[in-house]
Amino acid sequence: MSLRHAVLGLLSEGPASGYDLMKLFDVSLSNTWPATQSQLYAELGKLADAGLVTVAAEGPRGRKEYAITEDGLAELRRWITDVEPTRVNRSDMLLRVFFLARIPPERARAYLREQADLAAERLAHMEDIRPFVESGTDNLSRYGRIALEYGLRLSQVQREWAEWAESQIK
Repeated sequence: MSLRHAVLGLLSEGPASGYDLMKLFDVSLSNTWPATQSQLYAELGKLADAGLVTVAAEGPRGRKEYAITEDGLAELRRWITDVEPTRVNRSDMLLRVFFLARIPPERARAYLREQADLAAERLAHMEDIRPFVESGTDNLSRYGRIALEYGLRLSQVQREWAEWAESQIK
């Protein structure tokens, strides 16, 4: 997934400023595709240069509101339907698990405990944003609920796995 398509997807719901997009990222896409403010603003510039978004309005203090163009919407649709998603099968966390025998058992258990705690933190964060996502009736909320459910279930399984794995080290 690319930041380009995430921004196009958010703008397909309506015009927004960079600030508005950052807020949307924080409550919707941050668990799927996080972005920093500098990455987002750089991408908006690239999208504008490519004719995929346009500055729809300008406000005080240089505030710009961006809107997706027809070419941008066509690119988003092409990416959704024609580009095969990358399915990364790499996990440096699991690679470390393979070599936990090289450290003392108490440190191996601590590593797995940390993985369980991190999964629990992700789960808690998603639970915190659940009311916001579920309160909306727009497309981002509707499909965001589906994506949120995936994240909730995945984090739950990751936490349970890490707790089980910790118990396996004697």
